[in-house]
Amino acid sequence: MPEEVENTEEVEQVQVEVEVEVDETDALRAENEELIDTLQRVKADFDNYRKRAARDQESLVARAHERLVKELLPVLDDLERALGAAEQHEEAKLEDGVRLVHRSLADALEREGLAEIETNGRFDPHVHEALLTQPSKAKEGSVIEVLQRGYKLGDRVLRPARVVVAGPSDGDAA
Repeated sequence: MPEEVENTEEVEQVQVEVEVEVDETDALRAENEELIDTLQRVKADFDNYRKRAARDQESLVARAHERLVKELLPVLDDLERALGAAEQHEEAKLEDGVRLVHRSLADALEREGLAEIETNGRFDPHVHEALLTQPSKAKEGSVIEVLQRGYKLGDRVLRPARVVVAGPSDGDAA
Protein backbone atom coordinates (compact mmCIF):
# COMPACT_ATOMS: atom_id res chain seq x y z
CA MET A 1 0.00 0.00 0.00
CA PRO A 2 2.79 2.55 0.59
CA GLU A 3 3.78 2.14 -3.04
CA GLU A 4 0.27 2.99 -4.13
CA VAL A 5 0.30 6.12 -1.99
CA GLU A 6 3.61 7.18 -3.50
CA ASN A 7 2.34 6.50 -7.02
CA THR A 8 -0.87 8.37 -6.33
CA GLU A 9 1.09 11.34 -4.99
CA GLU A 10 3.43 11.22 -7.99
CA VAL A 11 0.45 11.02 -10.34
CA GLU A 12 -1.22 13.95 -8.58
CA GLN A 13 2.04 15.91 -8.71
CA VAL A 14 2.42 15.16 -12.44
CA GLN A 15 -1.21 16.15 -13.00
CA VAL A 16 -0.63 19.45 -11.20
CA GLU A 17 2.52 20.06 -13.28
CA VAL A 18 0.62 19.23 -16.48
CA GLU A 19 -2.22 21.57 -15.50
CA VAL A 20 0.31 24.36 -14.77
CA GLU A 21 2.00 23.76 -18.15
CA VAL A 22 -1.40 23.72 -19.90
CA ASP A 23 -2.30 27.00 -18.16
CA GLU A 24 1.07 28.50 -19.19
CA THR A 25 0.56 27.25 -22.76
CA ASP A 26 -2.92 28.74 -22.86
CA ALA A 27 -1.59 32.03 -21.50
CA LEU A 28 1.22 32.05 -24.07
CA ARG A 29 -1.23 31.21 -26.85
CA ALA A 30 -3.53 34.05 -25.77
CA GLU A 31 -0.59 36.46 -25.60
CA ASN A 32 0.57 35.28 -29.04
CA GLU A 33 -2.90 35.88 -30.51
CA GLU A 34 -3.00 39.33 -28.90
CA LEU A 35 0.42 40.21 -30.35
CA ILE A 36 -0.61 38.95 -33.81
CA ASP A 37 -3.77 41.07 -33.60
CA THR A 38 -1.73 44.12 -32.57
CA LEU A 39 0.75 43.49 -35.38
CA GLN A 40 -2.05 43.23 -37.93
CA ARG A 41 -3.51 46.52 -36.70
CA VAL A 42 -0.12 48.23 -36.93
CA LYS A 43 0.36 46.82 -40.43
CA ALA A 44 -3.07 48.11 -41.49
CA ASP A 45 -2.35 51.52 -39.94
CA PHE A 46 0.98 51.69 -41.79
CA ASP A 47 -0.65 50.69 -45.10
CA ASN A 48 -3.27 53.41 -44.59
CA TYR A 49 -0.53 55.94 -43.74
CA ARG A 50 1.47 54.98 -46.85
CA LYS A 51 -1.60 55.34 -49.08
CA ARG A 52 -2.52 58.68 -47.49
CA ALA A 53 1.06 59.96 -47.92
CA ALA A 54 1.02 58.92 -51.61
CA ARG A 55 -2.31 60.71 -52.13
CA ASP A 56 -0.97 63.81 -50.38
CA GLN A 57 2.17 63.75 -52.54
CA GLU A 58 0.10 63.43 -55.72
CA SER A 59 -2.09 66.31 -54.58
CA LEU A 60 0.95 68.46 -53.83
CA VAL A 61 2.45 67.75 -57.25
CA ALA A 62 -0.87 68.52 -58.94
CA ARG A 63 -1.12 71.87 -57.10
CA ALA A 64 2.47 72.73 -58.04
CA HIS A 65 1.74 71.95 -61.69
CA GLU A 66 -1.43 74.02 -61.52
CA ARG A 67 0.45 76.98 -60.05
CA LEU A 68 3.18 76.77 -62.70
CA VAL A 69 0.64 76.51 -65.52
CA LYS A 70 -1.20 79.57 -64.15
CA GLU A 71 2.11 81.43 -64.12
CA LEU A 72 2.74 80.47 -67.77
CA LEU A 73 -0.72 81.40 -69.10
CA PRO A 74 0.23 85.09 -69.52
CA VAL A 75 3.30 83.95 -71.47
CA LEU A 76 0.99 81.98 -73.77
CA ASP A 77 -1.15 85.10 -74.20
CA ASP A 78 1.95 87.14 -75.07
CA LEU A 79 3.03 84.53 -77.62
CA GLU A 80 -0.39 84.70 -79.26
CA ARG A 81 -0.10 88.49 -79.50
CA ALA A 82 3.42 88.18 -80.96
CA LEU A 83 2.17 85.69 -83.56
CA GLY A 84 -0.65 88.10 -84.45
CA ALA A 85 1.93 90.86 -84.98
CA ALA A 86 4.04 88.49 -87.11
CA GLU A 87 1.07 87.89 -89.40
CA GLN A 88 0.91 91.64 -90.04
CA HIS A 89 4.70 91.77 -90.74
CA GLU A 90 5.23 94.56 -88.31
CA GLU A 91 8.82 93.71 -87.46
CA ALA A 92 9.17 96.26 -84.66
CA LYS A 93 6.03 94.94 -82.99
CA LEU A 94 7.20 91.35 -83.52
CA GLU A 95 10.55 92.05 -81.86
CA ASP A 96 8.83 93.84 -78.98
CA GLY A 97 6.41 90.93 -78.65
CA VAL A 98 9.20 88.35 -78.52
CA ARG A 99 11.06 90.44 -75.94
CA LEU A 100 7.86 90.69 -73.88
CA VAL A 101 7.35 86.92 -74.06
CA HIS A 102 10.97 86.29 -73.07
CA ARG A 103 10.71 88.68 -70.13
CA SER A 104 7.37 87.18 -69.01
CA LEU A 105 8.70 83.64 -69.17
CA ALA A 106 11.95 84.55 -67.38
CA ASP A 107 9.98 86.34 -64.65
CA ALA A 108 7.57 83.42 -64.20
CA LEU A 109 10.43 80.93 -63.93
CA GLU A 110 12.33 83.20 -61.55
CA ARG A 111 9.26 83.37 -59.28
CA GLU A 112 9.32 79.56 -59.25
CA GLY A 113 12.92 79.65 -57.97
CA LEU A 114 14.88 79.33 -61.22
CA ALA A 115 18.24 81.12 -61.19
CA GLU A 116 20.93 81.39 -63.83
CA ILE A 117 24.28 79.84 -62.89
CA GLU A 118 27.07 82.39 -62.61
CA THR A 119 29.77 81.90 -65.23
CA ASN A 120 32.13 84.72 -64.28
CA GLY A 121 35.39 83.56 -62.81
CA ARG A 122 36.81 80.10 -62.29
CA PHE A 123 35.45 76.92 -63.78
CA ASP A 124 33.39 74.96 -61.21
CA PRO A 125 32.74 71.34 -62.24
CA HIS A 126 29.70 71.23 -59.95
CA VAL A 127 27.81 73.81 -62.02
CA HIS A 128 29.76 74.11 -65.28
CA GLU A 129 30.34 71.66 -68.11
CA ALA A 130 33.56 72.33 -69.99
CA LEU A 131 32.98 71.68 -73.68
CA LEU A 132 36.31 73.10 -74.86
CA THR A 133 39.62 74.27 -73.50
CA GLN A 134 41.30 77.04 -75.48
CA PRO A 135 44.66 78.69 -75.11
CA SER A 136 44.05 82.12 -73.69
CA LYS A 137 45.74 85.05 -72.03
CA ALA A 138 43.08 84.78 -69.32
CA LYS A 139 43.96 82.95 -66.13
CA GLU A 140 44.10 79.19 -66.72
CA GLY A 141 40.91 77.46 -65.54
CA SER A 142 38.71 80.52 -65.92
CA VAL A 143 35.53 80.61 -67.99
CA ILE A 144 36.17 82.59 -71.19
CA GLU A 145 32.93 81.92 -73.09
CA VAL A 146 29.44 80.64 -72.32
CA LEU A 147 28.01 78.40 -75.03
CA GLN A 148 24.77 77.61 -73.19
CA ARG A 149 23.45 79.13 -69.99
CA GLY A 150 23.00 76.88 -66.99
CA TYR A 151 20.21 77.03 -64.44
CA LYS A 152 19.52 76.03 -60.84
CA LEU A 153 16.19 75.44 -59.17
CA GLY A 154 16.87 76.23 -55.54
CA ASP A 155 20.14 74.44 -54.72
CA ARG A 156 19.68 71.81 -57.42
CA VAL A 157 21.42 72.15 -60.80
CA LEU A 158 18.86 71.63 -63.57
CA ARG A 159 21.33 72.15 -66.37
CA PRO A 160 25.02 72.98 -66.01
CA ALA A 161 26.37 75.97 -67.89
CA ARG A 162 28.24 74.79 -70.98
CA VAL A 163 31.42 76.80 -71.19
CA VAL A 164 34.80 77.23 -72.84
CA VAL A 165 37.63 77.18 -70.31
CA ALA A 166 40.96 78.97 -70.59
CA GLY A 167 43.86 76.59 -71.00
CA PRO A 168 47.58 77.29 -71.05
CA SER A 169 48.51 79.92 -73.63
CA ASP A 170 50.69 78.90 -76.57
CA GLY A 171 53.74 80.50 -74.94
CA ASP A 172 53.33 78.23 -71.86
CA ALA A 173 53.56 75.01 -73.88
CA ALA A 174 57.38 75.15 -74.22
